[in-house]
Amino acid sequence: MSVIEEAARRRTFAIISHPDAGKTTLTEKFLLYAGVLADAGAVKARSGRRSATSDWMEMEQKRGISISSTALSFEYRDHQLNLLDTPGHRDFSEDTYRVLSAVDAVVMVLDSAKGIEPQTLKLFEVCRSRDLPVITFLNKYDRPGRDPLELLDEIEEQIGLRPTPATWPVGISGDFRGVVDRRTGDFTRFTRTTRGSAIAPEEVVDADRAADEEGSAWSQSLDESGLLDAIEADVDLPSFLAGQSTPVFVGSALTNFGVRHVLDAIVDLAPAPSSRLDVKDDERPLDADCSAFVFKVQANMDRSHRDRIAFVRVCSGRFERGMVLTNSRTEKPFATKYASTVFGAERTTVEEAFPGDVVGLVNATGLNIGDSLYEQTPVTFPPIPRFSPEVFANARPLDTGKSKQFRKGLAQLDEEGVVQVLRDPDMGDSAPILAAVGQLQFDVFADRLDVEFNAPIEITSSPYESIRLTDEPSAKRLREIGGIRVMERGDGHLVALFESRYRLQRIESDEPDLMLAHIIAG
Repeated sequence: MSVIEEAARRRTFAIISHPDAGKTTLTEKFLLYAGVLADAGAVKARSGRRSATSDWMEMEQKRGISISSTALSFEYRDHQLNLLDTPGHRDFSEDTYRVLSAVDAVVMVLDSAKGIEPQTLKLFEVCRSRDLPVITFLNKYDRPGRDPLELLDEIEEQIGLRPTPATWPVGISGDFRGVVDRRTGDFTRFTRTTRGSAIAPEEVVDADRAADEEGSAWSQSLDESGLLDAIEADVDLPSFLAGQSTPVFVGSALTNFGVRHVLDAIVDLAPAPSSRLDVKDDERPLDADCSAFVFKVQANMDRSHRDRIAFVRVCSGRFERGMVLTNSRTEKPFATKYASTVFGAERTTVEEAFPGDVVGLVNATGLNIGDSLYEQTPVTFPPIPRFSPEVFANARPLDTGKSKQFRKGLAQLDEEGVVQVLRDPDMGDSAPILAAVGQLQFDVFADRLDVEFNAPIEITSSPYESIRLTDEPSAKRLREIGGIRVMERGDGHLVALFESRYRLQRIESDEPDLMLAHIIAG
C-alpha cells in the first residue's frame, strides 16, 4: 500500500483521566479485545497479582500507578492503533502534555460516581489548545454512581463540549444490564466474567424481548434516550472532529462492559493522521519524504543495556530502519539502525513505519524532546513548551564518591523531562536545584538515581516559590537583590527563582524593564 493508504489505517490516540478513574484498566482491556493479551492483568501490583502490561517502571509496579508514558501499538479491525499511555497522576501533567502533542484524538475517562475532576479539567484544556477530538467514556457504571443525564450536563458546563451519547445504559449505576446503541437501536446485554480477565459475553437483544425481560430498567432507558433525541444530542462527526462535541459511551472497564464500543469508535470516528504544520505554518504532506519529531526521551527501559530511547511520531513518508535522518536542531545525521516498537517494557524491531506510528529510536544520544528529524527536505516542527514548575528542591549525593554517577543521572533525567535541573553558572552540578510540576516527580527522580545510576541522593526543601525566564542584562540586576537566585536551565536559558511571590510582584511593578517572562505551555 502507498503511504497515504497506510496512514489512513492509523489511529493514534491517548487516554486522559483523573487518577483512579480507570485509565490504565481501560488500556489493558483494549489490548484484551484486540487479541494482544490472552487475559487482562491486574492493574494494582498487589501480592500474587501481576502489574499492568503498560507499567514497566519498578516504582510504578510498587505503587500501582502510571508514572511514565508508554507507547503501545496493536492491530484491530485491520487498523493499526497506536495508544500512547499517559501518566495518570497530576504531578506528571507535563509528560502528558508532551504525549498529547503526538496524538490525533483522545479518550477521556470519567468516573461515573465523581464526574469531572480537577486533573481531567486541566488535561482537557491541553486538548482544547490543540483542537483534539475527544471521545468520552463514563466508566465504573457497574458501581453506584451519579445519574448519567447529570454527568452530561457537567461535561457541557465545565468543559464546553456538547455531549452526544452514542450508547446509553440500561439499568441504574450499580445495576448495569447493558447499553442501547442510539445510532442503531440495538440493545447489548453484558455478562460478567471472572475478575474481568476475559472478554465479556455480549448478547444483542431485540426491543420486544428487552422490554419483557428488563422491565422498568428498559422503560427508563428509552425515556432518557427519547429526551436526548428531543434535544438532537446525536453523534455528529464534523463537530466531533472540530472539537465541539464529544461522543459519549457508558460502561465498566473492570468488567469489560462497553469496552468494545469505545474501541470501535476509535476506528470509526477518530481521525487518521493528516498533514502536519511546521514552524512556518506550512503543511508537510503525508507523502513527502520521511519526517518525525521527538516527543519523549526515556533511559534505562532495558536495565541490562543501560540505553536511551527517543520516542518519535512519524509525520510524513515511509520510515525504514537503518535510514539516516537529519536533526534539524543540530543539522547532524542520526542513523536509525536500532528502531523498535515498544509494548510496555518489551520491544520488537520495526522495519518500517508510516505517518501516525510511534517508533522508539534506541541509543538516541543527541536527540532531545522537541527535535525534528527529516530524510531529505528540511523541516522543523513547532517546539513542545515546558510547564512552569510549581515546586523546588535541593539535591545532593549521599556518597561523594558517586559524584560522577550523580552528574550523569542529573543530565539524563533532565533531558527526559523527569524534572528540570537548574544549575548555578558558577557552581555547576555541585548544588543543583530541582524544579517540577509536582512533588512526586522528586520521588521518581531520587528513586531512579539510586536504582539506575547507583547514586543515592538526599532531597531537601528549597525556599523558592516562583520562577521566571530572564536574560543576562536583567540577571545582573537581579543578583543584586536579596531573595532571588539566577540559575541556568539545561537548555541554556536563564531563570530567576524568587523566595516570595509578593517580592516578585513588587519587582515586576517597580522595575518593569527587567525581563521576567512566564513559562507558559501553549
